[in-house]
Amino acid sequence: MDHRPPPRDLPRAHVLAQQALATLQRFLHVEAVSGGVLLAGAVAALIWANSPLADSYHSFWHQQVSIQFGEFALSRSLHFWINEALMTIFFLVVGMEIRRELHEGALSRFDQAVLPVVAAAGGVIVPALIYLGINGDPVHGQGWAVPTATDIAFAVGALALLGRSIPVNLRVFLLALAIIDDIIAVLIIAFVYSGGLDWSGFVVASIGLLMVLGLQRIGIGSAFAYVLPGAIVWTGFMIAGAHPTLAGVVLGLMTPVRPMPLREPPLQMISRVVGALRAGDAASTEDTRRLEMSRRKLLIAHREMLPPVVRVQTALHGWVAYGIMPLFALANAGIKLSRTDLGTSAQAVMLGVGLALALGKPIGVIGATWLAVKLGRCRLAPGVSWSGVCIVGLLAGIGFTMSIFIAMLAFSDETLLNAAKLGVLLGSLVAAVLGLAWGAAYVWRLRKETVTR
Repeated sequence: MDHRPPPRDLPRAHVLAQQALATLQRFLHVEAVSGGVLLAGAVAALIWANSPLADSYHSFWHQQVSIQFGEFALSRSLHFWINEALMTIFFLVVGMEIRRELHEGALSRFDQAVLPVVAAAGGVIVPALIYLGINGDPVHGQGWAVPTATDIAFAVGALALLGRSIPVNLRVFLLALAIIDDIIAVLIIAFVYSGGLDWSGFVVASIGLLMVLGLQRIGIGSAFAYVLPGAIVWTGFMIAGAHPTLAGVVLGLMTPVRPMPLREPPLQMISRVVGALRAGDAASTEDTRRLEMSRRKLLIAHREMLPPVVRVQTALHGWVAYGIMPLFALANAGIKLSRTDLGTSAQAVMLGVGLALALGKPIGVIGATWLAVKLGRCRLAPGVSWSGVCIVGLLAGIGFTMSIFIAMLAFSDETLLNAAKLGVLLGSLVAAVLGLAWGAAYVWRLRKETVTR
């Protein structure tokens, strides 16, 4: 006979706190919010860089920060740690997104992936051609890849602002397009903007990758166990001369898409352990060590209910969307407008980037999609109209995060870099305004058609 007291109702304050926390968690996972926070970081950087405290902006990000382990010490600027280290976590999440989409998402089936791939290819080629048409000089031409990438947070966030009237398949099309854009951007960084390669660095990176495979092989599911191998991979890429953030993409693509194998299924383990815990709670002489072991097994089973690629990406989502990306914007979007020398060459870079994003991206995405459909190679998904494709094309011109990142790799000259950043900001702003305006008209027509029916 069970003599345990019946469970008591939770206090009202506790219930309200749980409800508030759940609401906050849902709120934080809305794409529009993450895009808004990213925009706030960029605006704050511009205000700071053009305020009376402008000198402190640059001096703050260039102050040295050292990391030391015994005799090993690495001293770099705060700007380096944000752009080279923290952004590796951003690229890790990008790699996991690509891995998930390839496994079970919009890129898992060939017939579903063809149209976004074609559209993304058009959205890369046309902006690059427009930029090179304005910047034929070899030095300025190094920035051809700046306007080729789409910012997922901003683009999907802008689409979310249009409400739930937007068809699901249109959201999937934009997300798939942005992810493929990221894949192309990663390949461009790897093959175009990496310096002379030192193969000894790849040996170091290979050691880290073998450690990752070994931990996966023996069934280690804790993400913390992979921090050291990940750091070795990152160091290897840096030694090799490849951009170290690419280590994040590689590790993201290696993240398992299925739960780690256990000796017994997680649900069965949970049922057994819960029974043991109940028995231990009823018997006062139960061994506390055994109860603690049961509790640990319960935590492991709960963790392994989700595949690592889902669990780790979910855990990192908030940190990346509301910490790393806004911090990146704050550290890199600060352009001193009064000191920006927009001579003929700098104007060409700014104009090339801005036009390529605001004009080239929509032309490339919409034109490639139209051509693929007209040739009979692809077809639009149910619920996706040509007006919807125009929304995707316009929003694809928002290239904030990845475009600024590539600009810093493309230009060592500060004048050209600032011009490229300004072009990214202006082009992305125009693309966002046009996309939202067209989207608002599109939603209005959908609602009007619904009412008339």
